[in-house]
Amino acid sequence: MRMYNIIEKKRDGCELSYEEISFFIDGVIKENIPDYQTAALLMAIFIRGINPRETADLTRLMVDSGDKIDLSSIKGIKVDKHSTGGVGDKTTLIAAPVVAACGIPVIKMSGRGLGHTGGTIDKLQSIPGFKTDIDKEEIIKNVKRIGISIAGQSNNLVPADKKLYALRDVTATVDSIPLIAASIMSKKIASGTDKIVLDVKAGSGAFMKDIDHAISLGKTMVEIGERTSRETVVIVTDMDIPLGNAIGNSLEVIEAIEVLKGRGPSDLKTISLEIAAHMLKLAGMGNMEECRVKARNAIDSRKAMEKFKELVKAQYGIDDVIEDYSIFKQPLYKYDIAADMEGFIESMDTRLIGQVSSILGAGRQTKESLIDYSAGVYIYKKTGMEVKKGEIIATLYTDKSEIADEAVSLLKGAFNYSRNTPQLRPLILAYVDSKHTFRYAD
Repeated sequence: MRMYNIIEKKRDGCELSYEEISFFIDGVIKENIPDYQTAALLMAIFIRGINPRETADLTRLMVDSGDKIDLSSIKGIKVDKHSTGGVGDKTTLIAAPVVAACGIPVIKMSGRGLGHTGGTIDKLQSIPGFKTDIDKEEIIKNVKRIGISIAGQSNNLVPADKKLYALRDVTATVDSIPLIAASIMSKKIASGTDKIVLDVKAGSGAFMKDIDHAISLGKTMVEIGERTSRETVVIVTDMDIPLGNAIGNSLEVIEAIEVLKGRGPSDLKTISLEIAAHMLKLAGMGNMEECRVKARNAIDSRKAMEKFKELVKAQYGIDDVIEDYSIFKQPLYKYDIAADMEGFIESMDTRLIGQVSSILGAGRQTKESLIDYSAGVYIYKKTGMEVKKGEIIATLYTDKSEIADEAVSLLKGAFNYSRNTPQLRPLILAYVDSKHTFRYAD
């Protein structure tokens, strides 16, 4: 078998066999295939596409390229969740403790942020002492003892994906729905989960800019789940507006804690509880309305808050931060942004807001960049809200005073104003499972 012939076959729009895809993945892992041929096949897939069978085979072979986590010693149905990434998205920090507080084991293998979307691991590491690089044995021990663990992904979990993504990132082939789907689902399957809830973001702050592409990605991942015996459901949620008010690692952890205390922004609470309810339903805890009630009760009773505290203590974090936010690293500087005119916030460039947060130090410009856990943006006024000229609409936090003027200027440009009240679309835009697709908004 020759890589040249596989590239030629896909270039001409033909279907690849399991053996051909296996030859490709094996060659990527063993580094028998030069980068230029790997990149050529990725571009052929990007342009010509791959069908559901090819996508499922690619996913399985990526799973088999590295370590797999065996969770069979943990009783009960293990349900995982994943978000495709957005600005201010800290739902894992809320949904996971809620589900664990309802008696369903939660084992979450999360990644770090790169670019304008933050990573769950970076957020948790803003808690002084919190360790995310714990081994499989400790993860399983913690789940058996307290019902929850959130840890970083093993370096050898789906290594094929790491190698392919590094090339996709520099060859303009990231935005391929089957390649995105295989990347996400391979990591979920390798993590040992039984069932999966996916939160696919759509809007200016997401990788999927419109609902149609988000639904298409959702359908592809649901089908992979079907073909690999992992029941999968998808909710498509709005990312034209940041989720919650806080963007930045410790800022987002504090906001998540506020929701777990029964306070916090309503949009963040709504999405987090909906994700938790879907996870509970997949675990057999009742119908959707019953599971929504269970999720709300976990917060109202403070059981979810206590579960989060147990998680922090189990992974060596200082749990006093839950009541004393001053224990978090504090920024050296803060800068307020005022409204340029009176009226309404008509729209927001959510991606730009995420990029500003990253520039301030909250995100990585490269994989090697160090993160300032205290840096970020706090938004007081969002799309649809009325403002007066000169009213504070956002605050920037950073240790880097030299980039303050640039960051302030960029953030001001992320807000668009109107004299009229804009029409808002719903927080939840669509739902996809193996039998249905419901679209709630255009």
